[in-house]
Amino acid sequence: MMKLSDFDYELPPENIAQRPIQPRDSARLLVVDESLTDSTLKNLPGLFRPGDLLVFNNTRVIPARLIGKRKTAKIDVTLHKEEAPDTWRAFARPARKLKPGDQIDFAEDFTAEVTAKGEQGEVTLTFQHAGDDLRRQLEQYGAMPLPPYIKRNPLPDRQDHDDYQTMFAEVPGAVAAPTAGLHFTPEILAELSKKNIQHTFVTLHVGAGTFLPVRTDNVDEHRMHAEWGDVSKQTAMLINKTRANGGRIIPAGTTALRLLETAARADGTLKPFTGDTSLFIKPGYRFKAADMLFTNFHLPRSTLFMLVCAFAGTDRMKQAYQHAIDHDYRFYSYGDACLLAKDSKP
Repeated sequence: MMKLSDFDYELPPENIAQRPIQPRDSARLLVVDESLTDSTLKNLPGLFRPGDLLVFNNTRVIPARLIGKRKTAKIDVTLHKEEAPDTWRAFARPARKLKPGDQIDFAEDFTAEVTAKGEQGEVTLTFQHAGDDLRRQLEQYGAMPLPPYIKRNPLPDRQDHDDYQTMFAEVPGAVAAPTAGLHFTPEILAELSKKNIQHTFVTLHVGAGTFLPVRTDNVDEHRMHAEWGDVSKQTAMLINKTRANGGRIIPAGTTALRLLETAARADGTLKPFTGDTSLFIKPGYRFKAADMLFTNFHLPRSTLFMLVCAFAGTDRMKQAYQHAIDHDYRFYSYGDACLLAKDSKP
């Protein structure tokens, strides 16, 4: 049995980045393969080979954090999965104050009804607006849904509105950023292009469930929240062509990796995919689609740390993270990055 404690490590609070470094591509990069090499993002193009293919997540974060009132009680809401044009699943605090039929007022012209109540603070909200009208209301009244380890009082500010969005953000629907993509700039892309390193896009609407702690000591008992994703026919064809020509497939981030693995056949080729994925990748998983992984540093005891342990090896990742701590790397969403070679052990 894999225990949650197997994926723990101690991180000094001062290593948690509260703002991204500027410019974005000046972040540090830890290369994890047979050895551990300290580098920077600007050196990233030189670590790939001509014919390799980077895969980015082009989801766009919406301002999904809302502060409202049920009568006189303050309610903090984070939307996490769209169920219909006017209906979202959400995490609410304090959820114990809510029951189906309650109305939450976010502004005079912006309200929602609690239409269902789930576990662990989850509720279903149905708004009086739908589709584009609802998105306009969110842009007006909502805030970027930063993870709880980034401290703001009381809400994320205008700088976060820009900082917590990748340069590829196109398809609205995420309530958490695909943070590996935050490091990329037009200059880095130009250097990659010069070296004949291509890139393509998938869409995975990252949900707030990515922030939820794993509550079961037996890792196998954890259940992932479903997230909507799309791998187009054109992207699947490009990935398959790249692999057939000997190029490597390198997801930029765990979200892109999970979606590629969801869409992959047993032989590693990809098929087009549109729908929900709740794929939980942990040690013992056999990777089919990805050859390397570019990613940030992840929380202890999290499903994302389990994923990178599955990809590069648990002992190797614990060594890498300890090296990063000892050398003052910046962790989590606004922090530094690492490039992982896939564990060669079966």
